[in-house]
Amino acid sequence: MNKIACITGASSGIGFATSKALADLGYQLILCGRRRERLEALQQSISLPSYILTFDVRNWSEVEQAFQSLPMEWKNIDLLINNAGNAHGLSPIQEGSLEDWDAMLHGNVNGLLYVSKMVIPEMIRREQGHIINISSIAGKQTYANGNVYCASKAAVEALSQGMRIDLNSFNIKVSNIAPGAVNTEFSAVRFKGDLPRAESVYQGFTPLDAADIASLIAYMVSCPAHVNLADVTILPSAQASATQIKKVL
Repeated sequence: MNKIACITGASSGIGFATSKALADLGYQLILCGRRRERLEALQQSISLPSYILTFDVRNWSEVEQAFQSLPMEWKNIDLLINNAGNAHGLSPIQEGSLEDWDAMLHGNVNGLLYVSKMVIPEMIRREQGHIINISSIAGKQTYANGNVYCASKAAVEALSQGMRIDLNSFNIKVSNIAPGAVNTEFSAVRFKGDLPRAESVYQGFTPLDAADIASLIAYMVSCPAHVNLADVTILPSAQASATQIKKVL
């Protein structure tokens, strides 16, 4: 049986592109997300066997129930891509929305923990596996009005390091990817559907796209067993830091 990869947030953006890239490498896929119709469309475009789990990573009971429902032949997950998460709002700390804060902390931090908790025990039992967490340059460099989003991604950075230490003795690789500007639904969600504002984020330069991150993940998992790309920051060539981007308007 081919290796099994589990991808959260597979219904769009980086998760969608990564699913296609891993299928091209021969992985059987567990496609996770909230929008089942999108997951079904993705499943139909993949020739190798795949399995759909529909749940919200922020809800522990949904996560637990979903993974417990996996048939036995799908439980030995070789690769976990913790991709699900989002930014909500862009405002100074004193004007922040509690709803936005909860969405980011629960999705970006709790969601990663909940899914990992369901997958790691089998990896430990088999003493093999690879976990790739999708962080952000915002987890390395805090910027104005990004406060809680940056904090949530800094937590992903710390969790990646902690997981790597704790799981080292079980032969489990843990990698962290910190993308810069990637043109996905990210800004549309952050700006709550204000598409002109979202599109303006990527004007004047060539941003990364989801396929760029998927290609990096495909390279990571294709490295020899003794190699782990533990922490990779990937930026468009126009970007120098979290806030400095050369734009030509």
